[in-house]
Parts: sequence; C-alpha cells; structure tokens
Amino acid sequence: MLDTHCHLDFSAFDQDRTEVLARARASGVLAILIPGVISATWQGVLDLCQRSHGSCFPALGLHPLFITAHQPADIDRLRERLRQQPPIAIGEIGLDFADRDCDRDTQRWYFTRQLILAREFNLPVLLHVRKAHDEVIQVLRTAQLRGGIAHAFNGSLQQAQAYLALGFKLGFGGMLTFGRSRKLRHLARELPLEALVLETDAPDMTVASHQGQRNSPEYLPEVLAALAGVRTESLDELAKATTANAISVLQLDRSLASLL
Repeated sequence: MLDTHCHLDFSAFDQDRTEVLARARASGVLAILIPGVISATWQGVLDLCQRSHGSCFPALGLHPLFITAHQPADIDRLRERLRQQPPIAIGEIGLDFADRDCDRDTQRWYFTRQLILAREFNLPVLLHVRKAHDEVIQVLRTAQLRGGIAHAFNGSLQQAQAYLALGFKLGFGGMLTFGRSRKLRHLARELPLEALVLETDAPDMTVASHQGQRNSPEYLPEVLAALAGVRTESLDELAKATTANAISVLQLDRSLASLL
C-alpha cells in the first residue's frame, strides 16, 4: 500500500516518529507522501523524507487553511525550492470555503499561482477542497496540468468524474471506515477502480477503531479493508490497484523500484 497523504512532519509525531514509520512499514505501507502546508515547514518535510531512505516522498505547498501564515513572497520561495530540490508534487493546495467568513479572494490568489508553478515544473498537485469543488474544477479545466490527487474526496459522483477527466485520482481515508459515511461508501463503490488511491491524512481524520485518538499511517490497512467491504475486488487486488494508481499519477516508478 501507499499512503498518498500523511502529515508525518507534524508535531503530533515528534515523540515517536521513527517507531510510527517502522510500524507502518510492518503493516504493509510501502511508501508515504508528506505534503507541506506552510513555507516554514518545507525544509522539515524535505529533511524527513531524506532520512527515510526512500520510503517517504515530499510535496511542497501553501494550504488554504493557513492563509494568515502565508506571504506573497512564499510563491517565489516555492519556485526556488522547486528549482533546487524538486518534490514529488505541489501540495497541499486548494480552496476551503467551509467557513463562510474565510478570505476567498486570498485563497484563490495562492491557489492559482501554485497551479501556474505546477504547470511550469510539470508536477502533479495534491488538492484540499471543501465546499468549493465546482470552482476548483472550473479553474483546473484551464490550468493545463498533468493531474494529481483530490485528497479526502467528498464531492458528488458528477464532480468525481470531472476530476477523473482532468487526470486526477481520488483519495479515500479514515472516514470510509465509519458506517455513517454512506455517501462516501457509495462513491467508493461506484467509482472505477483506476480512480482510487488510499490515504490516512494522519494525524487527522482517524479510522473508526481509533476514534478520538491520533491517526497514523499504520492504520492504512483499515482503510483498505473498508474499501474492500464496499467493492467486489479482493484485498490483494485493491492493494495492488490503488498502489499502482498512486505510482502512476505521481510518477514514482523509478523512485520505488528498490522497494517493490
């Protein structure tokens, strides 16, 4: 399995990060994609991935929920980072309009400029989208990107199909393990297998068996099991397919050759 979205650099893992990574490997997690959310953490993400000996991969971005931590100069800083130490993807980026009082214009400014960088450097993007799928899809249709992953996807089937047409995969995580997630389970059942990738979003959005606790990449098998519970494919088929989907969209073939 491949965890396509895990904030292993967050302080929640400071006390036992090495042990968490070891347990994740033992549970069958082949690799972990770690997205940056503010410029101040980018170097930490890069350093962590370098220390992981090829099992963690970096993405760098400016998250829409951390607008007050961003500065316009961060776009230039990101461009320079992309030149010096190219990550696997640009992310976590996007639009989050869940809060009615959010600064939508500023979110749009950072989002569109990071999409320009993604096109300039031919990198996939990791999308964070809440209450803004239609607008994000509209922007992506003119952005001319090579695709990416819509992280923690929770939109409609029609919106999912629009992302797929634009070269994106859809991330499913801990929420899929909750019986009350009927809409999400329906989506996971109805979507084509080639659309799906797995994620944890640790330390957030934990699985049902650890509700109220820190999420961890070692729980990714529980997401896989939940996916198998709503589809006809076997656990092994789903593990292979979702990993292949992630490797394809992130172009990790060569990077993971020694681990496969």
